[in-house]
Amino acid sequence: MDFLVDFCFWLEKKIGIDSDLLEAFFLTVLSLLFIQLLKITLKNIFMLLEQKKAFLYYQRTNIVLTILNVVIIFVLWDQYLGNIITIISFTSAALTLALRELIFNFFAGIYLRVKKPFSIEDRIEVDGKKGDVINMNALSFEILEVGNTVNGDQSTGITINVPNSFALTYPIKNLDKNFKYIWSEITVKTPLNVDVEKTKKLLLEIICSNEVVKRIPKKMENAMEDISPDYRIYYNKLEPIVYLRVVDNHLEFYIRYLVHPKKSRYVEDDVWTKILAYQKAKKIKLYTES
Repeated sequence: MDFLVDFCFWLEKKIGIDSDLLEAFFLTVLSLLFIQLLKITLKNIFMLLEQKKAFLYYQRTNIVLTILNVVIIFVLWDQYLGNIITIISFTSAALTLALRELIFNFFAGIYLRVKKPFSIEDRIEVDGKKGDVINMNALSFEILEVGNTVNGDQSTGITINVPNSFALTYPIKNLDKNFKYIWSEITVKTPLNVDVEKTKKLLLEIICSNEVVKRIPKKMENAMEDISPDYRIYYNKLEPIVYLRVVDNHLEFYIRYLVHPKKSRYVEDDVWTKILAYQKAKKIKLYTES
């Protein structure tokens, strides 16, 4: 420390800048380097843990170290803050105008942390952009896009950076919050002359035989009990059901069921594979436009 003081006095004589100001500058640089080195070290340590834990621990540590960094800088520059505040008072209007989007995103980020409309790994949709949340920071959050260029709700491999302000500007659809399951439907078209009751029974048999779907109603029931003090949500039926509708010159059977958003394509594939197998065995007749 004495070496730094002596060096600053020597530098003051050479370039004419106050030694206390130089000392504050060099200590700031050293603190920034130390914090950055600490972040890298902790990141390498966390990488030895399970992936999800490593991500969460690093995110929290990063926030704490950033706050610590700001505190150190304020302490180092305390005696100069009066002048800095005076300068800022003259330029605050211009800065506010120029940085309004950054400021809006920053406070929107605080809202996201406090209110938690979504969390890491949730599947959300905002302003027509749909995907799984993979990162959240002070100014924006990132989602791994699903759908769009691929069929079904599967990942495209594209990462979308969304400003935090979108969470306050646009409605957010969260497909995972409170419940991890959503209602989905598969439409099956048949001729008018099919045996309706038999077809309904077979379609219900197919959907209820799916390993993913059959376990969900009980899980959904437990989830509804858990959130009942906070939300008034009621469903009188959680089991899969088949509805019928007459459309022009054919019938449409709607297979309605609960499914996890990330497994919907797997379930749809399994159901259609079985339906086609039933058609091949002449148990189900499918409508084809002539």
